[in-house]
Amino acid sequence: MSEQTSVLIVDDESPARARLRELLGDLAKEFKVEVAGEASSGTEALMMIESLQPHVVFLDVQMPGMSGIELARHLSAQAAHGRMLMPMVVFVTAFDEFAIEAFEVRAIDYLLKPVRVARLLDTLRRIGQRSAEERIEMTGSAAKLLAPKRRHLSVHERGRVQLVPIEQVIYLKAEMKYVTIRTREREFLIEESLTSLEDEFSDVFVRIHRNALVSKAAIAGFERVSADGSGEGSDPYWQVVLHELPDRLPVSRRQWSVVRNLVS
Repeated sequence: MSEQTSVLIVDDESPARARLRELLGDLAKEFKVEVAGEASSGTEALMMIESLQPHVVFLDVQMPGMSGIELARHLSAQAAHGRMLMPMVVFVTAFDEFAIEAFEVRAIDYLLKPVRVARLLDTLRRIGQRSAEERIEMTGSAAKLLAPKRRHLSVHERGRVQLVPIEQVIYLKAEMKYVTIRTREREFLIEESLTSLEDEFSDVFVRIHRNALVSKAAIAGFERVSADGSGEGSDPYWQVVLHELPDRLPVSRRQWSVVRNLVS
């Protein structure tokens, strides 16, 4: 590595973070590595990665709240929407059974704890062989690969990240440059495209209109209405009736043939 490489260490165990920081320090003469920060959770790491833009993230797999695998998928989704350049990801874990998942999310390497100096040295050499152009290319291809496996949507709100479980989302509605996430309790705003969300979660949501996706499980039925609020009159249309909300969402004519059979 001819230039200094910034690193973020993500692990919920403080001794593990300290151990990795020490090892990186031991190799500082050969590899110009700067530990830009440490995070003890996936949600904390999301915020730090967006602000620090590290080249490499050393990432524990098993953490409470958000696993390292899911964090990698969120990074890919954010990179795909221009929030950041996808960092190179190195998983660090005490378990070898996650290796296949790790390389499915395009990890640079997979280190087993306790990490040995010789093994870390090999990882740093791999990182050093990656150019900026390869990193940009990885961002685009990884986005398509990783996004379908997220279990949460990440919402940036008041300087923190809040995770919204996919199973709690009743509908998604595009408004201007934002998408509104509607759960039973409240609304959230995210800057993702409705089309990409539709592609990612096609097994969970169905498009009912050009600006709305609805959870298939949340659909209780449909009702026919017209401009005057009745089911008759000129130009009647269908609305979705939801299980847990009084909200009514219109179904476009184009999508009616797709959604009409979702409720038996």
